[in-house]
Amino acid sequence: MFFTIPTLMTWTRIVAIPLIVGVFYAPFAPETRNLIAALMFVIFALTDWLDGFLARRLNQTSSFGAFLDPVADKFLVCASLLVLVHLQRADVFVALIIIGREIAISALREWMAQIGASKSVAVHMIGKVKTTVQMVAIPLLLFHGQLLGVDAQFLGTILIWVAAVLTVWSMVYYMQKAIPEIKSRVKH
Repeated sequence: MFFTIPTLMTWTRIVAIPLIVGVFYAPFAPETRNLIAALMFVIFALTDWLDGFLARRLNQTSSFGAFLDPVADKFLVCASLLVLVHLQRADVFVALIIIGREIAISALREWMAQIGASKSVAVHMIGKVKTTVQMVAIPLLLFHGQLLGVDAQFLGTILIWVAAVLTVWSMVYYMQKAIPEIKSRVKH
C-alpha cells in the first residue's frame, strides 16, 4: 500500500527535507526564514502522529508504512540537525550522538529482526520521550528568536542536550534488551 492517505502523509516528511533546507537559501529576512522553517518542521512533524492515527482509523496499516514511518522521522530529524549545525545553532557533538544512535539502533533492529528477536528491541517509552524532546527542541532552534518572552535558542539548546542524554539512555536500554537475545541465538 504505497499510496494510502497515511503513507502519503509519511512521504511528506521526506519531501519536507529539501523544503526546510531551501528556506535558508530563500531571499527572505533571517527572522522570516527562521519562522517558516520552524513552522514547516512543526507541521511535518505532526504528520507523524496523524499518519499513524489515520492508518489505524482507516484500517490502512501496512508493512511498507511501518517501515517508511520511522525512516521518514529519522531523515527529517537528521537533516534538521545538520542544518542547525551548519547554522551554528546546535553543537556538532549533539548531532553526532543523535544521528549515531539512530544509525546504531536501526542496524540493531535490523539484525534482531534477522535472528527473529525484533520484539526485544521494540519501541519503548524512553525512546518516545526522547523523540518528543527532540521534536520540541528542533523547531525552537530553527526559530532562533524570542517566543512568548522566552529565548527559543536557549530553551532549544537545553532541550537538545536533554534529548542527547535521553538518546544515550535509550540506546543503552535497547542494547541491554538485545544482548541476552543475541547471546541465546548466536552460536559461538
